[in-house]
Amino acid sequence: MQMGIGVAVYVEITAMSGGSELGMVEVLLDESGDVAARVITGTTPYGQGHRTTWAMLVADRLGVPFHKVTVIHGDTDLVPSSEITGGSRSVQLGGTNVWRASGVVADKAREIAARLLEADVTDLTLEEGRFHVVGTPAISVGWVEVLASASRDGERLDGMGDFAQAGGTFPSGAHIAVVDVDTETGGVRLRDMIAVDDAGRIVNTLLAEGQVHGGLVQGIGQALFEEFVYDDDGNPLTGNFADYGFPSAAEVPSFVTVHMESPSPMNDLGAKGIGESGTIGATPAVQNAVVDALSHLGVRHVDLPCSAQRVWEAIADA
Repeated sequence: MQMGIGVAVYVEITAMSGGSELGMVEVLLDESGDVAARVITGTTPYGQGHRTTWAMLVADRLGVPFHKVTVIHGDTDLVPSSEITGGSRSVQLGGTNVWRASGVVADKAREIAARLLEADVTDLTLEEGRFHVVGTPAISVGWVEVLASASRDGERLDGMGDFAQAGGTFPSGAHIAVVDVDTETGGVRLRDMIAVDDAGRIVNTLLAEGQVHGGLVQGIGQALFEEFVYDDDGNPLTGNFADYGFPSAAEVPSFVTVHMESPSPMNDLGAKGIGESGTIGATPAVQNAVVDALSHLGVRHVDLPCSAQRVWEAIADA
């Protein structure tokens, strides 16, 4: 066995041309009389965790309990507009507009709370779901009182974000892979994978970890396993998951991930994209590690994927 270490650094562009995604928020009483919030978003998740993240943003800004925030997406009867979910753009565009919409709601509610407390609106703050004059939290009104007053006056506590990002953001990172290569058979085993990524300010660490882990596995798959194979007549031989090679949990180690947060000035949240970072850095890092393990034999390149056959052929041709 010969150990190899590979390094890859990258800079990518996310939310390439900027733009906007719908974000609408309303605070209301639910059927049980509890304070709740409804979010309508133009982003459409398919595993990224938008519902969780948008609910966190609303709960954080408005003090509405997290479990009382409902996020609606993909319903053409309720969602008036929607753009693509791609380019690692959703938190930057959709998340920022949900954040801003929450701010609009907070401002409306603060006006009502000021009337109820007979105070100047500029003196009020919102903490843990209650409005009070700064420095005197003992005298306050909550969302229930504010909503009751709004209802009497025919007002709705809703808002829409007005954010459009001027351009893309630029996440970056460095990935390190450590492999063992059997120089007799060409077999490759991935020992360690370390990913250091800067995706701006992280809104939800666990979801960001999931994005990075998934990307790393896909990048490793491209480096070591994934390949379309055809017969002599051009018919695909890898047309299903039984025949197509890709890594499972058994083929990858526990990852070491580090988030270096340098907030972006392009949006209120300071966010950059992270959905594709793992796929960009992992592939060349693993390939470089394989080549490093074989460099003493004169090998300078191995075509992807670095399968046992291709590694063995590279050794034989060196």
